[in-house]
Amino acid sequence: MGLAPRRSSLRGLLPLKDNVPTRRFPILTVALILVNVAMFFAFQHAHWNGSGFAVSDTNVVKYAYIPYELTHLGSHCGELPDGHILCQRQLGGTGAVPGDHQPSVWLTILTAMFMHGGLLHIAGNMLFLWIFGNNIEDSMPRPAFLAFYLMGGLAATLLQTAVGPNSTVPNLGASGAIAAVLGGYALLYPRARVVTLVFIIFFITVLELPALVVLGGWFLLQVADAGISHTGGGGVAYFAHIGGFLFGLLAIKLFATRANTNYLRPNIPVY
Repeated sequence: MGLAPRRSSLRGLLPLKDNVPTRRFPILTVALILVNVAMFFAFQHAHWNGSGFAVSDTNVVKYAYIPYELTHLGSHCGELPDGHILCQRQLGGTGAVPGDHQPSVWLTILTAMFMHGGLLHIAGNMLFLWIFGNNIEDSMPRPAFLAFYLMGGLAATLLQTAVGPNSTVPNLGASGAIAAVLGGYALLYPRARVVTLVFIIFFITVLELPALVVLGGWFLLQVADAGISHTGGGGVAYFAHIGGFLFGLLAIKLFATRANTNYLRPNIPVY
């Protein structure tokens, strides 16, 4: 079975913390992290298989998002014994799909935002969400933050679907929505400093980098990788990252009514 996970990693760079203070506890950011973790271990039945954490393929196929189901509404998809995905209209009409087919595509668009393909996938996403999400939540009313997050995930899904409308590869991961958070952060706090673990071949160091360098570099990598893959097939869902990030850039000023400008003060340390 192929997957198109939405990974929030920047090759060679791993953000650890930023220097933008929050003025209130990020309740929703923590809640989103807990929901993602609960989905991973309880719903996806993540378990140690001797070499890493594996998840239930059955729930992945049933509740991950399949682009074909949105562009061919009413055509349910299911998994063949060999792991391939087959959809009704691919059978020439209303033929029954194998196994336990997916529920409504509108539900899977939502559930896919809270599912992950492995431990590193969810760990990287949750790290990015914690570092940058708390400040975006702090910049707007909490209901607005939840709407911004979910709409960013939807924008990511729609762009990924647009470039691969007939794809039957299950898509999952929070990084489409998290990419919207990154785009919003890049616009609100471009001069923030981010403590970043830098990997250069066998050399590892820690640097304080401008947020615009870290997040701008992340976005440029997504664009470059999307240009190489230029399909909606398996692997990483780069176009979902791009769609989410662009949504964040374009929409953040509509949501952020209380951005924190204290980070511009030179005496605010990275902590």
